[in-house]
Amino acid sequence: MNFKELQLIEPVLQALSNEGYTTPTPIQQQAIPAILQKRDVLGCAQTGTGKTAAFTVPLLQLMFEEKQQHRPVHPQLHTLILTPTRELALQIGDSIKAYGRYLPLKHHVVFGGVPQREQVQAIKKGLDIIVATPGRLLDLLQQRVVSLSSIKYFVLDEADRMLDMGFVQDVKRIIAVLPEKKQTLFFSATMPPEIQHLASILLHQPVKVEVTPVASTAEKIEQSVYYVDKQNKLSLLLELLKDEKMETLLVFTQMKHAADKLCRNLQRAGIKAEAIHGNKSQNARQGALKNFKNRKTRVLVATDIAARGIDIDELSHVLNYDLPNVPETYVHRIGRTGRAGAEGIAISFCDWSEKAFLADIQKLTKQQIPVIKGHAFDVPAMHPV
Repeated sequence: MNFKELQLIEPVLQALSNEGYTTPTPIQQQAIPAILQKRDVLGCAQTGTGKTAAFTVPLLQLMFEEKQQHRPVHPQLHTLILTPTRELALQIGDSIKAYGRYLPLKHHVVFGGVPQREQVQAIKKGLDIIVATPGRLLDLLQQRVVSLSSIKYFVLDEADRMLDMGFVQDVKRIIAVLPEKKQTLFFSATMPPEIQHLASILLHQPVKVEVTPVASTAEKIEQSVYYVDKQNKLSLLLELLKDEKMETLLVFTQMKHAADKLCRNLQRAGIKAEAIHGNKSQNARQGALKNFKNRKTRVLVATDIAARGIDIDELSHVLNYDLPNVPETYVHRIGRTGRAGAEGIAISFCDWSEKAFLADIQKLTKQQIPVIKGHAFDVPAMHPV
């Protein structure tokens, strides 16, 4: 199947061609026709499945066709895309810019952590689409800077991450001021009970789209685990970084302070490293991400929330410095590599306190992760008998 078979209009097809897109991903094949038919959609899909294009491309087309029909003098705010993190909001904004480059539609991204002046000015000039994080959008609503009364298309992206970050009440407050009649697109990588309940309230006879089940890990990702005492993790990491094939490495820690500490230790060892997490300013996070993408920084140390929006096609290695205590998080983490058809390598460190986490991960993914034995900091007593 190609994009032409999805009944997309020529300006959109041209923009997709410019981006090098030829074949729609499974979620795009399922979601685009349903959205163009103006159906509500419930999508269970991880980042990296082509989800953003799956909802932005058809929405751009629907809005353009509506604009052609009614020919309003000024832009009208008809689409709200709500997403949990600044990074993800900015990426969606970039996607809208790319896919809608030949369409007369105006969009802007609003998020907290930066002065609101530029965002307010953009809203006052008139927008067709707003991409927002919950906190800043609520601020702008309370200040009466923005009205959502004309919204026709509502996208709730990464709903499970909204729950993890404590945004569900904010989301419900935003939903309360949206028009009752609208097309809603609801996406979540996992479907815990609270998210299922929220979806049941929001959606009307939705088309269910599900790809890459939560338990699955990309086939092209080579996984391995190193048993190591906690105090030797840094030494083992420095040993692994001697391998020049490890051109880019995204390292996950559980805690923000651990990310900063590890980053400082790597810098002391002469390795170019930066950290991103929720306590960093927006400019610092974007700068670190840009340096990593441009290969100015070799190692990016991140917490899960900060890394959810990272989308780098040529990321060669991911390392779980700390194993996550939620097994689904492991799948999301290693899914940062092996993207866009490329191969990837996912390494995990496991100390005594994390053996139960490893067992949970292997139970979820239904596969044994190969153990690397005989390395300089190996703990033979931890190996399975």
